[in-house]
Amino acid sequence: MADRAETLDALYAAILRGDAKGSVLHVAEGLAAGVAPSAILFEAMIPSLEEVGRLFESGEYFLPEMLISARAMRSAMETLRPHLSATDAPSLGTVVLGTVAGDIHDIGKDMVAVMLEGAGFTIVDLGVNVPAARFVEAIREHRPSIVGMSAFLTTTMPMIAATIEAIQAAGVRGTTRIIIGGAPIDAAFAEAAGADGYAPDAGAAARLAKSLVASGD
Repeated sequence: MADRAETLDALYAAILRGDAKGSVLHVAEGLAAGVAPSAILFEAMIPSLEEVGRLFESGEYFLPEMLISARAMRSAMETLRPHLSATDAPSLGTVVLGTVAGDIHDIGKDMVAVMLEGAGFTIVDLGVNVPAARFVEAIREHRPSIVGMSAFLTTTMPMIAATIEAIQAAGVRGTTRIIIGGAPIDAAFAEAAGADGYAPDAGAAARLAKSLVASGD
């Protein structure tokens, strides 16, 4: 049986190259060898996905490579998640995610969900075409640290601002931070819409979420 370091290295490499079956196998090997679930997550899986994000941002990886690595991460998380829930791996907080009303694009949102879960957040995914009232309801129900919303069409961009206004009007924003993203979104729009931050890609979204939680800003 491979030793601890070899197993974690193999898992790291499997996620990096998008090998979903290999990722599941190496998680199972690590668990069978007595490696702590939190170590599997924080010493192999998260660093690998962070490297995927770095490679994407540097232009060495493109969307297809990022998607297959995300699929491998998701498969590994499905195997690891039941073990994490029973151990000492604390959640960094809850994140509510959704694509705003009128928009049915989900690839970017799904990538963000994988990156955030890999980073240690608990994810509540509302899906696509999410009305403002559903975001308000989810905040009341889950009391998230962060709400992430996306729009991938210029015609649905205004729904981000409208949703933020609805959250504020409902009096549920409180300490919840709102981050946004999507193809037509930029930092200037985020500021004008009243968001707390903007992320151009999934890796940046994970870093932004972690920084907001860490700072309390």
